[in-house]
Amino acid sequence: MVDAIVSELRLRNDEMPAGPWTSIYFGGGTPSLLSPKQVMQILDAATELRPLVEEAEITLEANPDDLTEEVLSAFAKTPTNRLSIGIQSFHESDLVYMNRAHDAAQAMACIPAAQVAGFDNLTIDMIYGTPGMSDEAWRQNLQQAISFGTPHISSYALTVEPKTALAHQIKTGKSKPVDETQSARQMEILIDTLEAAGYGHYEISNFAKPGWRAKHNSNYWLGEAYLGVGPSAHSFDGSRTRSWNVANNALYVKAITLGDLPIDRELLSEQDRYNELVLTRLRTTWGVKLTEVEELGFEGHFLKEVNPFLAQGLVELNDNTYRLTRAGKLLADGLSGELFVV
Repeated sequence: MVDAIVSELRLRNDEMPAGPWTSIYFGGGTPSLLSPKQVMQILDAATELRPLVEEAEITLEANPDDLTEEVLSAFAKTPTNRLSIGIQSFHESDLVYMNRAHDAAQAMACIPAAQVAGFDNLTIDMIYGTPGMSDEAWRQNLQQAISFGTPHISSYALTVEPKTALAHQIKTGKSKPVDETQSARQMEILIDTLEAAGYGHYEISNFAKPGWRAKHNSNYWLGEAYLGVGPSAHSFDGSRTRSWNVANNALYVKAITLGDLPIDRELLSEQDRYNELVLTRLRTTWGVKLTEVEELGFEGHFLKEVNPFLAQGLVELNDNTYRLTRAGKLLADGLSGELFVV
């Protein structure tokens, strides 16, 4: 697999605009199962093709149960300078409900262990809205995360994906369903708690101390070009073309070994580009600039649809830029959908 990823990098390097890499993100699946040597194999291939900027952000997603002192020490010797750790919760009952591989003790231990190894740039994932999680338990989770001095926190409402074990358990009555009222209430607790602790709410699910916003993810939301390699990876040329790799590992490796690219591509229409602009940018502190909507030719539609939300206090307008208000953030996905051209 690693050899195939390296080969794909070389085959597709010219798809990216000229210039150095500004960020590299090892994510999706469980990249912390890779050895540091394998990570270096990919990084070496990438930097042979084009250099890294001096302040490049190199992130590795990791599960708490993978982050032993030995593993952390080894990764600290690579150019990897940021860890994204899937904590989800510090409470054992939540982790059992979500069928996570790690336990509460590992969740508690991995963050200070990473800091001791030299990883100051950390982000952790947290999940709220878990059935049975009280508001007080959620506050405890957040205070625990804050106490570690973690500079970045990503937090998401629990969602139940179709055809998963959890979906089956809820359908058969073995697990409680998700309560949307609870999720909304705990999102408000999330915002209040983290903002009071000095975190900026710069994207619906993302909070950062000053100077610690995720560079890589910000590029997604701002519509920058990115190259995704490996099974299921998605790419965007920064303008009109999206592409995605086959999801099957064996088919992916076989195709790359034969020198083929197992990729589907999509050319975005002006309507697609407008809808994506609204969907991604309205979720962020950068907001939707009217000039960008005008460039795509949808200013009339946008102004007609957004005005009721302005009147309701769900959207605010400053410097010709539209942003969600606190109340609007609770309705972000549905609100964005109302602004789409369909």
